[in-house]
Amino acid sequence: MRIVYFGTSDFAVPALRALAPHVVLVVSQPDRPSGRGMKLHPSPVKQAALELGLPVETPEKARAAEFVEQVAALEADVHVVAAYGQILSLRLLETAKNGGINLHGSILPAYRGAAPIQRSILNGDAETGVTLMQMDKGMDTGDMIAIAKTPIGPDETYGELQTRLSDIARDLVVEWIDRLAVGNYPREVQDHDQATYANKIDRTETELQFERSAVEEYNRFRAFTPAPSVFLNTNQGRLKIKEARRGEATGANGRILALNPLTVAFEGGSLELHTVQPEGKPAMSGAAWAAGRRLAVGDSLA
Repeated sequence: MRIVYFGTSDFAVPALRALAPHVVLVVSQPDRPSGRGMKLHPSPVKQAALELGLPVETPEKARAAEFVEQVAALEADVHVVAAYGQILSLRLLETAKNGGINLHGSILPAYRGAAPIQRSILNGDAETGVTLMQMDKGMDTGDMIAIAKTPIGPDETYGELQTRLSDIARDLVVEWIDRLAVGNYPREVQDHDQATYANKIDRTETELQFERSAVEEYNRFRAFTPAPSVFLNTNQGRLKIKEARRGEATGANGRILALNPLTVAFEGGSLELHTVQPEGKPAMSGAAWAAGRRLAVGDSLA
């Protein structure tokens, strides 16, 4: 069995490790600048591939003719794709004897696109899953092969859910890979009229606002934790919110309702801000931050 594996994010790593004995090439996104020094860093999939001793390519455009020819020369049985980050051309998909299959982090046709896990949490969904699907020229529009569903915990963050879904994706592709490699699998056409889309996350979406409901803002915190993380603009400066929980107390929007844990009112409820990070400072408990600012119950942060 010969597999070319396309992936970039942490979601794609467990499946790569499981399929590694059959992988003849790993394709990932180019190294990107990150961190305080904005140094170039490889993707999680590239890091894993190097640890596994697998050959890796990181083309800027996977649809480029020269790269397509390079992949075609490998005579793969199937291409496996998971959170790669580029739409693959039909020409590239057809370089494998049995085309390409994709592991997508939602129950299709819901949440086609780049950020299905974050969007499902942001919308307060109680269930999600992984869809194993045949690839075509569209964005997550191909026929479905299998779906594995799982509940979303009420306090589960994006990072936690992504880890669970990546393990589910691994198990799903391992279960099906022998049939995928020879093209022997069922296909169910998606109901395109029911399709919804999970657009990329915009930084403007990561701001918590006192005027929005506590339920909505807790979902926002969960959807964007640990990355890109959420922030709260207060009259004491901007705070990154690193750890939070739903509170039971209620009060006027923006009011401090308790100090330990630091509990702040939002519309219809409150959030406990367990760990915060002021601009230019290390993370600290919400209680320590409030003490340092000499804040008291009843003070407003709005």
